[in-house]
Amino acid sequence: MESGPAIFAGVVFALFGAGVLTWTGRRLRRREPVAHGVNRVASAGVASMAGAVALGLAVYCLNRL
Repeated sequence: MESGPAIFAGVVFALFGAGVLTWTGRRLRRREPVAHGVNRVASAGVASMAGAVALGLAVYCLNRL
């Protein structure tokens, strides 16, 4: 009964994490700012960390099944 919400949360975290990491990588490859008005290295680091944390939460949720 509880596996449905865990699957849903895991998929949402996986999609969000993959999307953030892909978006950040493309912005950096084009030499565009990740966040306006913020140091490029700092914003890329924070965005990459957020994506990695989301993927980690996805793995956690999907392993709890």
